[in-house]
Amino acid sequence: KNNKNLIVFEFTGIGFALCYTPAIAMVGSYFCERKALAYGIAMSGSGIGTFILAPAVQILIEHYSWRGALLILGGVVANLCVCGALLRPITLKEEEEAHEESLAINNNNSHRCFCFQSMQEYCFLLMPDFLMLAVSFLFLASGCSLPFVYLVPYALDVGVTHHQAAFLMSILGVIDIVGNITFGWLVDRRCLKKYRNVCYMIAVGMEGVCCLFIPLLRTFALLVPFSVFYGYFDGAYVALIPVVTSDIVGTHNLSSALGIVYFLHAIPYLLSPPIGGWLVDTTGTYTATFFLSGFALISSSLVISTVTGIRHCRRTQKHRTKNKNTDPKQEPCRSDFYTASSKDVNPSVNTANS
Repeated sequence: KNNKNLIVFEFTGIGFALCYTPAIAMVGSYFCERKALAYGIAMSGSGIGTFILAPAVQILIEHYSWRGALLILGGVVANLCVCGALLRPITLKEEEEAHEESLAINNNNSHRCFCFQSMQEYCFLLMPDFLMLAVSFLFLASGCSLPFVYLVPYALDVGVTHHQAAFLMSILGVIDIVGNITFGWLVDRRCLKKYRNVCYMIAVGMEGVCCLFIPLLRTFALLVPFSVFYGYFDGAYVALIPVVTSDIVGTHNLSSALGIVYFLHAIPYLLSPPIGGWLVDTTGTYTATFFLSGFALISSSLVISTVTGIRHCRRTQKHRTKNKNTDPKQEPCRSDFYTASSKDVNPSVNTANS
């Protein structure tokens, strides 16, 4: 019986994974101007669903038992098929060019063509910027899950009541939704659109700073600001993960890149809570666990800052090389060119005027 339940949970996880990644990737295909806001609204749905379903599931269990509750939830989740049917695929210019290049290769050798397409689809894995981004995501996933797991036990350990500890998680969840939408809208402003990587770096770094201060917060009144700030910055960076990834790999490779990114998230998510629990059992306090979370998040921010700095230096060097190779004295102005051309083309008009 336990093996059957395990198989059911495995298929459930696979199904949700197959729904989540394509849905997030398609947002980047449909939206260009306000991409961060679109991602923020799309990803806030998980937070809203969690906030609403937590009490709703409890009510369903009380009225229909856990079997009836699972049947009702299964019917609700089945509506994902309807949502998927409403998503109309579109063809991007990048995809058209890639398709034409694939057809230009030897069409008689299908195996070679397939290998070329596979290499082209995952060519971003060889990009140094994406590799650094992947390292950053490993640090990020190692630190961001620990406060969600150990905030309530820590609050109970310092004397906060059960009701107040649960309320801290509710505050964190609601503010997380607010961070998804408002930070996405803020980053889409014209003055900040060029600095989305910097905004992402700041959000992750501020999360780490919040975790470093939590051992000093030992009352409910002091833990409420932590829930507010941590929840907001958590929602902020979550909305920017697809945007930052898209800026590095491009829209054409976004679906494959997000699959790699969320796979990298899963490994630390699985390992960091047991490590945090071992630190609590070994030290007898939650300080080491939250320090681990804070330093992991700050390390992720530092890696992203390194990537941003390298890309900025690369663009600056490319711009200087371009300006150095261009001699403005040898190139006539466009207005002079057209003036000269008009004189050459209409010599009779110039003679008549003279």
